[in-house]
Amino acid sequence: MSSHRRVSAALIGLLVLVVAGWAGRHALTDPAAGSASGDRPAAVASAAGLPVAPLSQLPPQVGQVWQLIQHGGPFSYRQDGAVFGNRERHLPPRQSGFYHEYTVPTPGAPDRGARRLITGGAADLYYTGDHYGSFVVVDPKR
Repeated sequence: MSSHRRVSAALIGLLVLVVAGWAGRHALTDPAAGSASGDRPAAVASAAGLPVAPLSQLPPQVGQVWQLIQHGGPFSYRQDGAVFGNRERHLPPRQSGFYHEYTVPTPGAPDRGARRLITGGAADLYYTGDHYGSFVVVDPKR
């Protein structure tokens, strides 16, 4: 094999390794990467091992808080928008600062109550009605 062919083969091999590494990393960090249908909530739920709940089937206050999040507020509690640490590890592991939490008001509750919406990145949305004991992936389009 001539030196020109060896160099070409080495460059092609290197290119294949780089592309394979990028694809593998992308698949590990983006739960929707393996979803052929583009159904982000289903892909997130599958990656997290959580059920999916349509926004329309959750308490109406969840939808109201979701609208506030999309418009940047105003929020009722100073803690809203704070980093959610995922200490219970019910959500997929992500880097610190990825998740943020927002209070979902509970009618008649004397305090913030137990209901929260958790956002992750630009597209992940989770709801807990029992103060982080359990979660569902929220599908905001349904």
